[in-house]
Amino acid sequence: MKKNCVKRVLAFVMAFAMLLTLRFQAPVALADYSVSADIRSIANVPANLTGKTVIMHTNDIHGAVSKYAYIASVKQNFQKRGANVILADMGDYSQGTPYVSTSKGLDAVKMMNAAGYDLATLGNHEFDYGYYKLMSNLSQAKFKTICADVLGADGKPIVDPNYIYTSPAGLKIGFFGMETPETQTKVNPGLIQGITFLSKGQIYTCAQEQIDTLKAQGVDLVICLAHLGVDDESAGDGHRSVDLYAKTKGIDLIIDGHSHTVMTKGAKGEPVQSTGTKAETIGVVVIDDASKQIEDRYLINFDLLQQEVTTAAKANELFKAIDQQYGVVFAKSEVLLNGAKEPGNRTQETNLGDLITDAIMWSVLKAPGALKVDADHVVAITNGGGIRATIEAGDVTKKDLNTVLPFGNTVSVVYVTGAELLEALEASTFCTPKAVGGYPQTAGIKFTIDTTKSFHKGPAYPASTYYKPASINRVTIESINDKPFSATDTYAVVTNNFCAAGGDTYYAFKSASEQFDTGIVMDEAVMEYVQDVLGGNITAAKYGAPRGDQTQK
Repeated sequence: MKKNCVKRVLAFVMAFAMLLTLRFQAPVALADYSVSADIRSIANVPANLTGKTVIMHTNDIHGAVSKYAYIASVKQNFQKRGANVILADMGDYSQGTPYVSTSKGLDAVKMMNAAGYDLATLGNHEFDYGYYKLMSNLSQAKFKTICADVLGADGKPIVDPNYIYTSPAGLKIGFFGMETPETQTKVNPGLIQGITFLSKGQIYTCAQEQIDTLKAQGVDLVICLAHLGVDDESAGDGHRSVDLYAKTKGIDLIIDGHSHTVMTKGAKGEPVQSTGTKAETIGVVVIDDASKQIEDRYLINFDLLQQEVTTAAKANELFKAIDQQYGVVFAKSEVLLNGAKEPGNRTQETNLGDLITDAIMWSVLKAPGALKVDADHVVAITNGGGIRATIEAGDVTKKDLNTVLPFGNTVSVVYVTGAELLEALEASTFCTPKAVGGYPQTAGIKFTIDTTKSFHKGPAYPASTYYKPASINRVTIESINDKPFSATDTYAVVTNNFCAAGGDTYYAFKSASEQFDTGIVMDEAVMEYVQDVLGGNITAAKYGAPRGDQTQK
């Protein structure tokens, strides 16, 4: 989805594995955390898998619905070789492309039904369209969903916390699900009211309770279906899968998602396995029914794979319907608009971030008298993590734009003091130049981030995994719309309803003195701006490079 140096390394590893079609041990670097990935071709799978139970797994498919037909074919392939097969997903299937976001995740569930999924846990993006929509979608799922650490208003898990599978040979596998606590700040808070996401040490206690419960029921193996990841961004409060493994006893394997990592073990040999994103690979865990032990674990590349016909047909129906609606060209771009994660929208100013913030600010200012402050006191901010794809040079379609901004967020306005604006910028760049989803893409603000200084951590924001800055130490605002910045002036910040509600690192916006939602959908605001202001042409002169509003030193 987003290309960075990590993904290029992974792509090389996968390509090399496909070329050799041999078992291949490859070290893969992920920020400061090293992992290893054992990637193979289907040609290297044993012909006879009688007496084996195979867990196939995926994670973070993010709307790559064409891959489901390949996944279904691999399941059938293993079954024909004599294996009992469990197909499981680790979450984030509901969002990523118009093929799933236009139905608010329901079409993803339908595709998973067609592919033959048996089990799943929840990712943070399953909550993007709200708790009630999620539960409505799951009511149509033919697979079982488990998650132990997301609690409803009654204090109980919103879905079953665990599941025991018993094979025909009597093998008992205990599964339990764990969701990232970061969901509470990565989803619009207004859409998850009344829902509690366990965090910090609570997740270890919760996980250990699940392990002990499953062990008491005589399971042979305990496997955690996790959406935790191994990103540095998740390390501060110990929310990574490798931290969970270190802090609990009795887990035989963690099948993971969230960080888009291709891995079969961690730096310390932790039994954590993950397939990347958009089905870069398919995960395989082979269990011997007689010994009741895991005897092999690896990832399969897509070399030599074929599509299962029924699932492929269903995907093609979906493609046709969405392409007909969203495939119309509405503009041309002379340049590539950078939608990368890092280096990109979560680490620095980008030309795509500039375009989006210009558009949402224009969408409010075009109505005279819409705001209580003068135009020179109006700025725009959107979180870099909400920008999900690159737009290539050439024709631009509604589908391209919807893929960039898939959440259906609306344009909102919050009124803050200069001091509150500084707090939001300081909190949202706390780890810069390392990636963070809250990184501010801006219009109307010139500011500097001093990365040589440490972030001064204050108290945790309420219901958040992020922290209020104890002091403004790293960020300096040079000017607002080329005029002097004042910490005591009131500014109107045009943003999205996710940030306005305190999502990511923007609690300062949630507690603002006044705010309102325009109801304008973000991708529609950008489309109208490109057509009405830019004349349908995104030029190199205006957006060929970031305009230079942000400086890092």
